[in-house]
Amino acid sequence: MGFAEAISSGLRNYVTFSGRAARSEYWWFFLFAILCSIAGEILDAATGGAGLINLAVALGLFLPSIALAVRRLHDKDRSGWWYLIIFIPLIGGLILLYWFVTRGTTGPNRFGPDPLGGSGGGSGGGWSADTPRADTGRYAASSVPQVGRKP
Repeated sequence: MGFAEAISSGLRNYVTFSGRAARSEYWWFFLFAILCSIAGEILDAATGGAGLINLAVALGLFLPSIALAVRRLHDKDRSGWWYLIIFIPLIGGLILLYWFVTRGTTGPNRFGPDPLGGSGGGSGGGWSADTPRADTGRYAASSVPQVGRKP
C-alpha cells in the first residue's frame, strides 16, 4: 500500500474499529499525521496564532489514528483493548511499537482476512531452517554455527 492509498484508507475508515491494517497502511498514515502536525505548527507560527491550527489538526487525526492502531493490533491477532497498554509509562509504548513494526499474522485470523492477501496460517509464516524441505523430507542445514550443538 502506497502513501496516498494509506491516507485515503485511514481517513475513509476513520471510525472503523473492525478489520485489519497492514504495517504499510499504519506507518504511511503515521508519517502523514507527523507531516500535518509540522504543517500546523508552521502555519501557527506564521499567523501568530495560539496553536489553534495545530489543535484542529490533532483533533481531526485523533480518531483515525486510534482506529488505525486498533486495526493494526487486529492484524497481530490482538484485541484493540491492548491499545490501553500505552498508559503504562515507557514500557507500554515500547511494547506497542514492537507490535506495530512486526509483521501481522499471515492469512485470515479472528478479525478478518489478511490485508496483504496471504492465505497461509500462523504468525509471520515463511520458511525457516527448522522446516522440513518438501523436496528431500530432511531438515535444511544452516551455514550459521550452532553454539552447544553437536554435529
